[in-house]
Amino acid sequence: MNTINLEPQVQNLMQFLDNSPCNFYAAANVAKMLDEAGFTRLNPSDRWTLNRGGKYYTLKNDSAIFAFCVGMGDAHAGYKIISSHSDSPGFRIKPRAEMFCDGGIIKLNTEVYGGPILYTWFDRPLSVAGRVLLRSDDPLHPRSVLVNFHRPILTIPHLSIHFNREVNNGNKLSRQKDMLPVITQVSNLLEAENLMLKAVAKEIGVDIYDILDFDLTLYDVTPAMTVGYNNEFITSGRIDDLSMVHASVTSLISQCNAPSEMTRIVAVFDNEETGSGTKQGAASPVLYNILTRINAALCGDNESLLRAIANSFMVSADNVHGIHPNYPEKHDPTNHPVLGGGPVIKINANCKYMSDADSAAVFRTICENAEVPYQYFVNHSDVVGGSTLGNILTSQIDLRGVDMGAAQWAMHSVRETASVRDHLFIIKAFTQFFK
Repeated sequence: MNTINLEPQVQNLMQFLDNSPCNFYAAANVAKMLDEAGFTRLNPSDRWTLNRGGKYYTLKNDSAIFAFCVGMGDAHAGYKIISSHSDSPGFRIKPRAEMFCDGGIIKLNTEVYGGPILYTWFDRPLSVAGRVLLRSDDPLHPRSVLVNFHRPILTIPHLSIHFNREVNNGNKLSRQKDMLPVITQVSNLLEAENLMLKAVAKEIGVDIYDILDFDLTLYDVTPAMTVGYNNEFITSGRIDDLSMVHASVTSLISQCNAPSEMTRIVAVFDNEETGSGTKQGAASPVLYNILTRINAALCGDNESLLRAIANSFMVSADNVHGIHPNYPEKHDPTNHPVLGGGPVIKINANCKYMSDADSAAVFRTICENAEVPYQYFVNHSDVVGGSTLGNILTSQIDLRGVDMGAAQWAMHSVRETASVRDHLFIIKAFTQFFK
């Protein structure tokens, strides 16, 4: 792989993808970027004192993060918002996960998170990362630490073709039977007891008694890399939606020291892949509460908050299906974005996306002013598409906004593919939006 001539922003994206194997690490790495850029972390339980022109961020559940640069204008000046999400489809480890098999093989009991393409997870070098909750002096506030094993400690072995000659003609998979990962081989049953907890305790350097609970995720340890004869593409896990997280945070940091009348916000939610219905998800009032607190800190009242929302605009950034070279018939005949063709505006007549003609026109103008190309995505009329953060958020806040994303292949595969050029285009467009 030749990465010598890659743009620094692309190299930074690949490093961000490698360092963010799950939602908790994504939020932590965004926080690190913000700390290095001089942002101040705010505790949600403290009283917020904000200064015009100040740079701040706050976390929710250690897995969602919200950064903002307070505007220089009045409280009613409004907000420029880019939203994305930190989570990706995959597998979560269940409590009491160890299962003893013939030959001393230990496999782990897991639960599918979101909607992954299951068969892409077979025969991969897998590891574990996530959050561990430890005992503290305050029962209501256990101590939270992150854990990442980094090295491959798991694999999900596929059944040999000799036992299923029809496997290439379609193979229905059981999530409970077929998708359980092997972790080790032991000589007796006692070694299997609390194996995962013991491994976590050893990895973070604590006594197993101190572990109260965990949120642990499987991930493929294969690093992000460019592919293509001219390094045109990026292949990695979690491109949906960490590429949009990276682009939005990079753009906010680049513009935050430039004065603006409006407050500029990056909102990275969690649990989009399961419907956003959590306290850290887009269906919760978490963003509305943050806007309310910013408004109050600027000496605004309820009227100024409503005026600010009316003056605001949001870019809901979540990736989109690029036309597949092997399956062009799956796409709309006239509105199918290509990889490398620029940011994609998403349209749906049944309001699955928040885009309408007004907001699409706004984002088109942003792209034109940034001198980047733009594209449109509309579902094939015989294919039902998914929904995104945008229309979920509008159930909480009546914002104008557009749904957009980068075109990619193999969405929800353990390895997804996107365009190097598109990532640079989108950073330019987001930077223009925040100017």
